Amino acid sequence: MNAKQLKVLVVKAIEALKGNDIKVMDVRDMTSVTDSMIIVSGTSGRHVKSIANNVVDECKKNRVRPLGMEGDEQGEWVLVDLGDVIVHVMLPATRQFYDIERLWEPASEALVSS
Repeated sequence: MNAKQLKVLVVKAIEALKGNDIKVMDVRDMTSVTDSMIIVSGTSGRHVKSIANNVVDECKKNRVRPLGMEGDEQGEWVLVDLGDVIVHVMLPATRQFYDIERLWEPASEALVSS
């Protein structure tokens, strides 16, 4: 699966659980760590964990093995590392406090649609 297909898969998995304010950023020219970052908000700690788990489940169904997942115990900010795509699922207050979109602002893309 190429990086574009992976982004679409991840966004669909997020939309299936009604993630809020999805941002997709192409960061290839800014870092060698990943190609894209996807940032999304959940409405509660349980919602944040559910979104992240759905992303992982959908990826596994499509033979994409996550490299790691961090923060799923607390549910305030869960990071899912898929190699070419890194997903940040956050509570709105956490997202506002860390404001990672501003760090990567030049990389913002339009929402990936199917």
